[in-house]
Amino acid sequence: MDKKRRQFLKIAGLSTIAGLGAPAALNMLLKGEPSPVSFASSGGGAGASQGAAPTGVRLGMVVDQRVFDANKGLAEKCITACHTTHNVPDFGNPKDEIKWIFQVPYEKAFPGKSHNLRNEKLHDSRFLVFCNHCDNPPCVRACPTKATFKRKDGIVAMDYHRCIGCRFCMAACPYGMRSFNWRDPRPFINKETFNKEFPTRMRGVVEKCNFCVERVAKGLQPACVEECGGTGAMVFGDLNDPHSEIRKVLAENFTIQRKPSLGTLPSLFYIV
Repeated sequence: MDKKRRQFLKIAGLSTIAGLGAPAALNMLLKGEPSPVSFASSGGGAGASQGAAPTGVRLGMVVDQRVFDANKGLAEKCITACHTTHNVPDFGNPKDEIKWIFQVPYEKAFPGKSHNLRNEKLHDSRFLVFCNHCDNPPCVRACPTKATFKRKDGIVAMDYHRCIGCRFCMAACPYGMRSFNWRDPRPFINKETFNKEFPTRMRGVVEKCNFCVERVAKGLQPACVEECGGTGAMVFGDLNDPHSEIRKVLAENFTIQRKPSLGTLPSLFYIV
């Protein structure tokens, strides 16, 4: 860690001690003007917004848990596809683990939903979780260097070269969807599957799911969606296009979101 980074963290630490607690910080981050491209779900998903009609493109995804439950091993293939595509290191231990997409049980994925007497199938299900690419992302406002930023198409992206490792974005994310490289990740990338087209990170840098922004730029689907083939387990598209496949899926199915009461307006929907 260089001198400038140490100086920044020292100043930031003193500012925090001076009187900005975590709850107050989160509340402040979640306040602000509503986005002009907020999407109101017609499929019953929580987190729908009120206001003017959406404009432009807002990319989002639907995860159909029913399909994953019916196709054992498919979720693991999605994780492998994502981590291979983005050169995610494997340190071999949970302490240093870097995760872009991973599985959690229902109660951890949806802590705000009722868990009382839920059916046995849902109890045994494990849900894929990753960055929600919120329409109102607190992580973006928390980042002092703009290393985390929201694109016009709704993707919450990262510039690894700008990241100074302050981890403010990690503290601001209410979903815990970011990982920090405590160690140099490059020696722990699988050389046999190394993807030369995607940049590797360095020690002291935060990383997370980027909705495969580099693939989207080429007109491709995210790696996890492509891995699902034609199963319908994952549907990716423009939430603001009323004629898109994702809007059709949302219109025909009841969906839920993670912690919708926080007002982050996730772009990720789940069919359970």
